[in-house]
Amino acid sequence: MKLPEELQFIENARLPQKTTNARLDGQLVVLTGATSGVGYQAARHLAQGGAHLALVCRCAAKAASVQAELQRDTTAQVDVVIADFANLSDVRQAAQTILARYPRIDVLINNAGLHNTHRQLTQDGIEMVFCVNHLASFLLTRLLLPRLLASAPARIIQVNSQGHRFGGLDPDDLNWEKRPYKGLQSYGASKVAQLLTVWEMADELSGSGVTINAMHPGEVRTNIGMNNERLYRWYKRYLLWWVLKQPDISGEALYYLAAAPEMQSVSGRFFNQTIDEKPAAHALDRALGKRVWQISQELTGLAR
Repeated sequence: MKLPEELQFIENARLPQKTTNARLDGQLVVLTGATSGVGYQAARHLAQGGAHLALVCRCAAKAASVQAELQRDTTAQVDVVIADFANLSDVRQAAQTILARYPRIDVLINNAGLHNTHRQLTQDGIEMVFCVNHLASFLLTRLLLPRLLASAPARIIQVNSQGHRFGGLDPDDLNWEKRPYKGLQSYGASKVAQLLTVWEMADELSGSGVTINAMHPGEVRTNIGMNNERLYRWYKRYLLWWVLKQPDISGEALYYLAAAPEMQSVSGRFFNQTIDEKPAAHALDRALGKRVWQISQELTGLAR
């Protein structure tokens, strides 16, 4: 029996995923959040595929370890840029560094992410999950976009989540000041906002040679959420962990989206790893998307 459309993501997760033998020799790939989980596996696949990597990471020591490992195990050139995505000034500085170092950018993969069970604000006064998961990637993408356009054909990939189906996005209460804070819904809100701006950017970039897509990396073992209290860490490590898959499947899926020739002209889509999929209805609200776009411009300082 075929599942209803809103539950199709369950069936899609069981389907065979697409792969590619295409290489990225010499192509510059900017990848955020590369020291563990999905980002680390993506970095390994990209390095094995010959890409020149610019890893944007929060922790300098972990980044240096990944850099040394990839340079030991592959022939790829691997560079590091340090930035904390909870700090938008760090994102601006990272963009400046990238633009100064690299005359072209072939692929941008926004992977850095966060899940909190308790409300926290950044030093800019923004709810932290919304900042890290949406605003930081939005700002980095907008700042690097002129270089991506000059490098066309180029690709932007937003690592999103089926968590967008949790909803939670209220443009009048992004800081959760009027509602009890719920971790899953705050996470969902950030991913809905990211998807809504993907559709806006896809329209903007139509015909430019630059594509933008979002993807769910699969139900895999990562460290996201392990910054939370002991009970959550116990739940994830001893209960949830055993039903999750190894994150290598996510790295392979990201490599496909970044390298496959058949993906070159595909834009404005959501993928369950590599399977084209329809997002939840609330993530397709274009009127809400235009409002979120304007709010994102204002909160990141791009509207000035």
